[in-house]
Amino acid sequence: MILTLTPNPSIDATMQLDSELRRGHVQRPTSITQVAGGKGVNVSHAMLLAEKHTLAVFPADTNDPFVALTRQTGIPFHAIPVDEGVRINATITEPDGTTTKINGPGATIDATARRSIEQAVTQLAANSSWLVMAGSLPPGVPLDWYTSLIATVRATHPQLPVAVDTSDEAIRALGRGLETAAPTLIKPNGLELGQLTDRDGEALEAAAAVGDFDEVVTAARLVIERGVNEVLVTLGAAGAALVTRRGAWFATPPPVEVMSTVGAGDSSLAGYLIARAEGGGPADCLARAVAYGTAATGLPGTTIPSPAQLNLTDTHVRAL
Repeated sequence: MILTLTPNPSIDATMQLDSELRRGHVQRPTSITQVAGGKGVNVSHAMLLAEKHTLAVFPADTNDPFVALTRQTGIPFHAIPVDEGVRINATITEPDGTTTKINGPGATIDATARRSIEQAVTQLAANSSWLVMAGSLPPGVPLDWYTSLIATVRATHPQLPVAVDTSDEAIRALGRGLETAAPTLIKPNGLELGQLTDRDGEALEAAAAVGDFDEVVTAARLVIERGVNEVLVTLGAAGAALVTRRGAWFATPPPVEVMSTVGAGDSSLAGYLIARAEGGGPADCLARAVAYGTAATGLPGTTIPSPAQLNLTDTHVRAL
C-alpha cells in the first residue's frame, strides 16, 4: 500500500478562461471545477486510477466540504479532525496553457492535531510499502516537521521507504536535516532543487531548458551524498532527470497541448512509484514519471491521468 500524508490539503477551484487573463478587468470563466487537492491526495488519486492500493491521510473535519469531495473520487482516506476548515486554492487557466495560482495558507495545526497525525501515520505505516509526505506545511507546525516525522516513523519501521515532495522553507529545512533523517526519495523541481542545495534554481531550470543537465545532476548528487537514495527532478517542458547511487538518466516528454500544469509534479511522482511497484528499473520508472506528468498537463484543472491516457511511446530516456 502507498500511504500518503498531505498536511495542508486544499479544495482546488479551477476557472478556465477563453481569453488572456486581464488584471483589473471583469472576466467570466467558461468552466469552474472544484476537486479535493493537495500533493499527497493527488498521488493517492493516481494510485487509485492505476488500481494500486493506497490510503490518503490528511487533517480535516468530517463535515468539511473537502471530505465530501474526497469521497466523490473514491480515494480511501483517514481524516484527522481539526478545528479550522480546509483551504481553497484558486487556479486560473488561459487558452495557451498559462496557469495562475493563488493558494490559501491552510488551517492551523495545533500540537494535539499534530500528535494525532504522527500517531496515525506511524500506525498505518505498518501495512505500507511506501510513505509519501507531500506538499506545503500548514501554520502551526515546525519547519523541520518532515524530518522529525521521518525519524519517528523509522524508529518503528526502519525499512520503510519514504518519499518527500515539498518546497520553500520546508524543503530548506529538510535539506538541513538530511544527516538526521534522510528520505529515500526526494522529488523537487528545478527551483526546489536550488532551494535544497543552496543553488540558483532558476539557472538550473534555464540550463535544462536548452539541453544542459550537468548542473542539475551535480546538484542532485550533492543530495545523494548526504543520504538520499533517489532524486527525481521534474523540469517542466524540458522533461525530468533521475539521479541515484547507480547513475543518472534524463527523459524528454511526449508532445502535448498544455491545458493546466496543476498536479503535474504530483502525477510524475505517482507514475514513478507505480513503476517501482511493478518492478521497473530506473529508466522505466523515469519514463513513467514523465509520461504521467505530461498527461496531467494535457488535462483541465487538477485532473489526474489514468494509465490509459499515457504516451510512453514518445517518452524517451537516455543515460547521462
